[in-house]
Amino acid sequence: MTMTVPNILTLLRLVAAPGLAVMFLYFTRPYADWFALILFISAAITDWFDGYLARSWKQETRLGAMLDPIADKAMVVIALMVIVGYSPMSPWLVLPATVILFREVFVSGLREFLGDTAGTLRVTKLAKWKTTAQMVAIATLFSQGVFEHYFGMSTFGMDEAMVDAILSGAEEDVLGLRWKLAGMHYTWYAGLLLLWLAAILTLISGVDYLMKALPFLKDDR
Repeated sequence: MTMTVPNILTLLRLVAAPGLAVMFLYFTRPYADWFALILFISAAITDWFDGYLARSWKQETRLGAMLDPIADKAMVVIALMVIVGYSPMSPWLVLPATVILFREVFVSGLREFLGDTAGTLRVTKLAKWKTTAQMVAIATLFSQGVFEHYFGMSTFGMDEAMVDAILSGAEEDVLGLRWKLAGMHYTWYAGLLLLWLAAILTLISGVDYLMKALPFLKDDR
């Protein structure tokens, strides 16, 4: 195994993936949301850098080619698991997350079954776009958790009438409830929209991989 800088970055991203869930075990919210958001964005940045450095420094290796998609899938799967687990069980969130998780498992199974012929399932530009959409959607949904819990902390001890009065403008918004609520709503709907876009791209790329694999799935007659 060749431990180049790109490979080290990929390994760090792979190790960071379970760290997303660990943040919610050792920290209270919204600090867990902040740490998970920072960790996820940092890992997403290394995803671009390790590929760029490997190509520009001519350090592309078999180890890197094997670990890179695994690290991407681990980050996405664990992040979606955390987001769904700590969010309301809305079908608008669960359905695209299910599509993404199913596709990742399905394509991984295809690659494993094809073995030496798995090279026919090379990463396409569409697959790279779906990964980018997934990363942006997940980062946006993590930021929604930050807004949600700061809003909750700011309204702690207030009754519903007081909150309504502040949001309607009848009372002075000293704690910034309006912008926190707006941030919570905007990031939620933007995150959902991006996640649905990612799910559609994920589904299309999964069908594309299946079509490429079909000739190798036929029984010899």
